[in-house]
Amino acid sequence: MTAPRPPCAPAARHASYDRPGHAGIATPRRSTGWRWYHLGPLALALLTPLLLPWWLGGEGTLAALAAFPLPLLALMTAIAVLCWNLNAARWRLLFSGRAGRLGQDGALALEMAAKFALCATPGGSGGAATFLLLLARRGYPPARASAIYLVDQACDLLFFALMLGLLVTATLTGAIDWPHRVLMAGALLGLGLLLGGLGLALAALPRLLRRTPWLAWPGPRRRRRLARQLLAARRTLIATLRLPPRVLAAVFALCALHWLLRYSLLYLAVLGVAGQGEALADWAWTFLVQMLAMAASQLSVLPGGAGTAELSVGALLLPLMERDQAAAAVVIWRLISYHLYLLAGAPVFAVQASRWLARPVAS
Repeated sequence: MTAPRPPCAPAARHASYDRPGHAGIATPRRSTGWRWYHLGPLALALLTPLLLPWWLGGEGTLAALAAFPLPLLALMTAIAVLCWNLNAARWRLLFSGRAGRLGQDGALALEMAAKFALCATPGGSGGAATFLLLLARRGYPPARASAIYLVDQACDLLFFALMLGLLVTATLTGAIDWPHRVLMAGALLGLGLLLGGLGLALAALPRLLRRTPWLAWPGPRRRRRLARQLLAARRTLIATLRLPPRVLAAVFALCALHWLLRYSLLYLAVLGVAGQGEALADWAWTFLVQMLAMAASQLSVLPGGAGTAELSVGALLLPLMERDQAAAAVVIWRLISYHLYLLAGAPVFAVQASRWLARPVAS
């Protein structure tokens, strides 16, 4: 007779995940790396948009802020709320029922939580991560959710490319005489190259995956997993682009309306501070100022592009208005386009994070 086999020792639990036996489902462990000093960059980002313009504009900034019309401030707040709802409707159209039952309230919560994370992290890096995580908690895999997110970003890039093209055309034909023409042409060229490169990469993705040298570093197993995820994202992207034309047209219309309203906030701030004027009542110029400033803010190490956005907008507004007026307009603009997003999105983010924390993540 053979000796009885000793009982097997219980398998060591993975350091990061507890696997309850269902393939592809994992429960993440709680992070232990959080420290209170992580709030330092966010606090600095909250104070910089308020203190920097006041320092540049001097005491006249406070007087200009005190004289700002309250009805106009309420209108700007209503525009921000409307922009959230427009983006929520856009998410519903893009998913078309593929992420479960997603009503307007659920899509709005997803939008506000993602926007809070985008504004609270350097370079907006937390926005996409929060979006993918919340959808994974709903059972929608991150590989497919990233394709939807990519379509959304492509709509934004296409809209800005079209707007820049219109502005450059108006400038070159002499209809509008603006400074910084070279900057506008460079921005249009950069957007065009980005859109073209993105399209070429997606079209040639299967061929790129078959070329193993650049993918040799992860190892065969991880390389196959990465290839499957990339191909799944590509299939989801193609399926999204094959939605009915009226749905895609509605998505782009919502995208255009959102950005037209969102980038009208600086125009309203300038209008409330400086009043009507031939040089100041130029919506197209303030639109271009915001577009260039927000692109430059991606280089800031602080959340929300703090510091870079204010300096960029202030520098582009100074040729048109007094220093204290420009500083006051920047403060009002950042209060609505940044601080309001953090203030309204923080409780939504907390509720969403606590609600989905105990649910399994789709692989």
